[in-house]
Amino acid sequence: MMNKALLDKEVQDYIRLNADVDVNKIILKGSPFKGIDVKEIANQIQGKKATAKKLPLWANTDGIIYPPKLNLEQSSSEITALYKSKLVKNAKLVDLTGGFGVDDFYFAKEAKEVVHCELNTQLSALAQHNNQLLGAQNITFHTGDSHEYLQKIQQTDIIYTDPSRRVENSKVFLLQDCEPNIIQHLDFYLSKASKIILKAAPILDIYAAVKALKYVSEIHVVSVNNECKELLFIIEKQASATKIICALLSVDHQNILEFPYLEEENIISPSYKNPETYLYEPDAAILKAGLFKSIAQKFDLYKLHQHSHVYTSTVLKQDFPGRVLKIKAYYDLKQFSRQQIEQANVICRNFPLKPEEVKKKFKIKDGGDTYLYCTTISNGLKIMIIAERII
Repeated sequence: MMNKALLDKEVQDYIRLNADVDVNKIILKGSPFKGIDVKEIANQIQGKKATAKKLPLWANTDGIIYPPKLNLEQSSSEITALYKSKLVKNAKLVDLTGGFGVDDFYFAKEAKEVVHCELNTQLSALAQHNNQLLGAQNITFHTGDSHEYLQKIQQTDIIYTDPSRRVENSKVFLLQDCEPNIIQHLDFYLSKASKIILKAAPILDIYAAVKALKYVSEIHVVSVNNECKELLFIIEKQASATKIICALLSVDHQNILEFPYLEEENIISPSYKNPETYLYEPDAAILKAGLFKSIAQKFDLYKLHQHSHVYTSTVLKQDFPGRVLKIKAYYDLKQFSRQQIEQANVICRNFPLKPEEVKKKFKIKDGGDTYLYCTTISNGLKIMIIAERII
């Protein structure tokens, strides 16, 4: 169970004052508090550090109690939880895998009511304590098996699940291997709710998942600061057309792009050109969604090569969802020498060398304002593009 002694003011002050101290040193010193193991204190300090950027509201609130490291790693960030909350407005929601409770805290801001189900007794108690401390009003906490909970209720509007991808201490990647097994229980879930929201890891194959889940109406590919963080599958038995939504998120901005699912298959391959005035690399969400031809068509761009997924134009496309650069020069790999560039951010796309190998080979220092794109153009030539970032 949750150790309430961790809430004592002296303990909380100690955790806050030692937030930047190496936890190994803390452990060596031993616990200065009766009834609290030093490993519990070390875990709280690690939790505070781990949530500083991911969950600033939690990190900056006194009295928050953190779970083990693995539970924090599996938790949503504030920015992605806030995005998901907009999908559940005015709904009654049951979260089958409540965990640390971050998603449910934000769901509660938009939904009528939220039920947090969690099999782990300690994690359930932590989530309840923290959410009440943060002021959540409309969350009910159920400690126990979520499947049994669903069997007892008549109906809800939405079922949300973020299945565990670690089973018996081993990582799993297929939906049918996760807990709970949504493939096995899909029809039962849809008998209890008109909509299911499934959160999955970015590594999951989108098209295989859609086939397995049968009734997918929307696929949300969510990135934060150009890093793909999660996939969301909206499952509705009455779904007609499926669409894919790329959500490009940052702290102060979001860019949402919507495409018909499988549109990519029906688009004629884009034209290819050598680098012109501007260079474009799509956001990680666009790349994960596999919208390589769709993005070229939408923004009237040329590709450098079928497999490079780097684009070019003579006219600047300022609203392009991704990195935009102005090309200064480009060289055949065989002609490139270290005299032409001494420092750069090296990026390799469809190229035989890795960035570290390029930097070592040409003695290039990392960083600065210059970008060096190492890629392949349509005739198979390996080139080095020197550019400066605009957006």
